[in-house]
Amino acid sequence: MTMKTDRRMVEETIRVDHAGEYGAKRIYQGQLAVLRGTKWEGLIRHMQEQEQVHLDTFSRLIGERRVRPTALLPVWHVAGFALGAATAMLGHRAAMACTVAVEEAIDEHYQAQEAALGEDEGPLRAHIVQFRAEELEHRDIGLEHEAEQAPAYRLLSAAIKAGCKVAIKVSEKI
Repeated sequence: MTMKTDRRMVEETIRVDHAGEYGAKRIYQGQLAVLRGTKWEGLIRHMQEQEQVHLDTFSRLIGERRVRPTALLPVWHVAGFALGAATAMLGHRAAMACTVAVEEAIDEHYQAQEAALGEDEGPLRAHIVQFRAEELEHRDIGLEHEAEQAPAYRLLSAAIKAGCKVAIKVSEKI
């Protein structure tokens, strides 16, 4: 007999992943607001389109599973766009550094969720596995496009990762 995954854990997973994908979409919208018309636009649009698919999936799961979304979506609406636009204003390298930092934080997060979900949550785990692979693709795109050459890369990366980890913790509960 297989153990059933705790309902609260499943709800937190769906809630926080919905919030995270919403924030990621907003980061790319902020980057596009600054970098539209540059040679970086296509790359950013590609990543944004994948994030939209992730967001659509978690939006559907919110409804199907009757999970309360985070009350912090208005905060992530503003904060995500601001982070994307601010890093893009520092140049394409800083925008790519933002992508790398966010995707590395999300990789850790998705990896932990994948390990914690029981066999009874196979379809949810499959989404997380697929989306994690795409987030790692985004990280690699950032690295291939000079993220590590951004001014104060280590500091910028550490600050963004710390912010992501806080956003994850509060979005699980609130």
